[in-house]
Amino acid sequence: MLVHWIWLAHRPGLSDRVKLALLQHFQEPEDIFFADDGAFDHIDGLSEEAKTALRDKDLAPAERILEDCAREKLHVLTFRDAAYPARLKNIFDPPVVLYYRGQLPDFDGSPVIGVVGTRKASAYGLTTAKRMGYQIARCGGLVVSGMAFGIDGMAMSGALTAGGSVVGVLGCGADIVYPVSNRALFQDVAEYGCILSEFAPGTPPAKWTFPKRNRIISGLSCGVLVVEAPEKSGSLITARLAAEQGRDVFAVPGNIDQPSFVGSNRLLREGAIVASCGWDVLSEYEALFPDKIHRDTAPVHQTAYPDEVKKAALEGEKPLPKVAQKPRLPRKSENLKKELDKKGIDKAACAAYSDGNPKQTQLSADEQAIVSALEGGERLVDDVIAETGLGTGRLLSSLTMLELRGVIRRLPGKRIVLNGR
Repeated sequence: MLVHWIWLAHRPGLSDRVKLALLQHFQEPEDIFFADDGAFDHIDGLSEEAKTALRDKDLAPAERILEDCAREKLHVLTFRDAAYPARLKNIFDPPVVLYYRGQLPDFDGSPVIGVVGTRKASAYGLTTAKRMGYQIARCGGLVVSGMAFGIDGMAMSGALTAGGSVVGVLGCGADIVYPVSNRALFQDVAEYGCILSEFAPGTPPAKWTFPKRNRIISGLSCGVLVVEAPEKSGSLITARLAAEQGRDVFAVPGNIDQPSFVGSNRLLREGAIVASCGWDVLSEYEALFPDKIHRDTAPVHQTAYPDEVKKAALEGEKPLPKVAQKPRLPRKSENLKKELDKKGIDKAACAAYSDGNPKQTQLSADEQAIVSALEGGERLVDDVIAETGLGTGRLLSSLTMLELRGVIRRLPGKRIVLNGR
């Protein structure tokens, strides 16, 4: 029964490896639950603490977890379920139980790419992460990340913009929005992808939960892309785990003078595959997934993000909200701008929005409603939601498309404004 799986998954003092050994020995969690005291004496690796935990037959905590799952609309996936990802099942220490919200994708039939990086990302790193997420999704890849500030969130946002599915692996319960400022992203991932965790509902984030989370990101993936990582970074832990699990490791080249790229540049020196676009990653798996992977032929300007990131990169202005940027990039100069444009980092300049003939932009009904709400000047996103009556997911999706077309731009403090205003 499911309650016995949850009972086993949350036995204190038992590592994931020991739980797996118990399953191999007893076959089913019910057999472990009903085993007598002496049955555990011949199992190697069982500490006295573990044996004491296994002798505890109280199912009340597991039943409460099931009630929490029902209340929070979370699904439970066990190690023996057919939908349990085969790649994850074959790592050294797979989780016995996973909790998820949303639609569980076909992990085994998809080219899954983990995209990770620092929370304190540079403007270049943020731009690159979003472009990479977008291009990987456009080429047929499934993006998996940790939904953290910075690189993780931007990569997932890029993949969602491309219409791709994403999976966010949390270092807390799948019912907890962490960080709180990522609530909009959390809702979008839950609606258009999947939020996944091995931790029971209500489990708060802690220092020890994130390294455990990282092995799941790499375990689900065919390869892991590190976009930007300093010398001491959780992203490097994910890259190390990926290498130990036999996964490919990719890295984006970064500024050698910027501390936030020291770790990712070192990965390249140690043999990671250089990735400058999404196709550099997906092309490695074209033979394995011939029906899923295809080269995206969209122009470069359609995969560069967004205007305020470009502005920060060129002018050294304040970074995006909630993201640190140290040290800042040089002040804008015409030579620097020409050089960056030449390298294809930024998107081509978009024509300023003109309200003379909005039909020229071929806006959808939702987009037209947003534009009308912004005619009077800059507005808070929440105010636009209230005025237009659009759901959060629909509004954010429309905002992204308007942003890509150059119709609007985002401002700090969750404000938006029409371009040219």
